[in-house]
Amino acid sequence: MNHEGNLFRMPVEYGSTIKYTLVLGEDKVPMNELLGKKISFSFSGQINCISCGRLTKKAFGQGFCYPCFANSPDNAECILRPELCEGHLGGGRDPEWEQKHHVQPHFVYLALSSGLKVGITRETQIPTRWIDQGASSAIILAKVPYRRLSGEIEMALKEFYSDRTNWQRMLKNEVLQADLLEMKAEAKDHLSEELQQYVTEDEEIWNLNFPSLDTPLKVKSLKLDKLPTIEGVLTGIKGQYLILDNLNVINIRSHSGYFVELSY
Repeated sequence: MNHEGNLFRMPVEYGSTIKYTLVLGEDKVPMNELLGKKISFSFSGQINCISCGRLTKKAFGQGFCYPCFANSPDNAECILRPELCEGHLGGGRDPEWEQKHHVQPHFVYLALSSGLKVGITRETQIPTRWIDQGASSAIILAKVPYRRLSGEIEMALKEFYSDRTNWQRMLKNEVLQADLLEMKAEAKDHLSEELQQYVTEDEEIWNLNFPSLDTPLKVKSLKLDKLPTIEGVLTGIKGQYLILDNLNVINIRSHSGYFVELSY
C-alpha cells in the first residue's frame, strides 16, 4: 500500500491505548494497525510551508517557510515564553488571533515523562498536549483565564521542576515514578498566595498508554534531509515518534511540511 502527501503532526485519540492517524494528502492512515509491519518513508526533497503552502528549501520552526516563521502568531515570542504574553492587554503579533488562542482558559499541569515536568496548555489541548510529549501520566495543577498567568505560574515553578522532556529517556520508557497528588500539593506550596488562588481541587490523574510491541534499549533519531529513505518494522509510537525495530526513530512533527511517500 502506498500513500503520499505532506507530513503533519499526527492526530491522536485518547483511550485505553492512544490511537494515532497519519494524514497524507486525502489519505488517513491508522498507524496502530501497522504495528509489527515494515514501513518505509521516502522523501522527495519537496517541503511546503504548513501555513501558506509555498515551497521552501528549509523548514523553520516545525514546518514554516521563513516569512511565516518570522511573522506568524504561531511563532511569536510568547509561544515559548508565555509569561511575556500581552494578548489580554490587546497586544501581540495578531491581536485577533491572540483573543482566540491566548485570551482563553489555560491549564498548568505536572506530567511524568522522562522526569517530572511542569507545562501549560489550552483547555482544548487536554490530553493531546500530554500525548504529544509522551507523558505516562499527568495532573492539572491550576486553571487561569489567560495565557500570561499560566506563564507566571510556570516561571515560579521552574526553579523546582523542569519544563523539558528528555526524548531519549522518554522513548526508552525510563520514566520517573512519583505520586502526582503529592507533587501537586508540593508545587502549590512553592507558589505565592496571589498565584495559589488558581490551583484547582481536581485530583484526577490521567494515565496514558502508548501502542508498543517492544521497549527500545537505545534510540537514534533520523532526519529525512540526511537519509531520504527511512524504513523498518514499526514497533511502537510515543509522543510524535515512530519507533522502528532497528532502534531508529523518526519524529513526525519535526518533519512537518515534508512531502513523502509512505509504503507498507
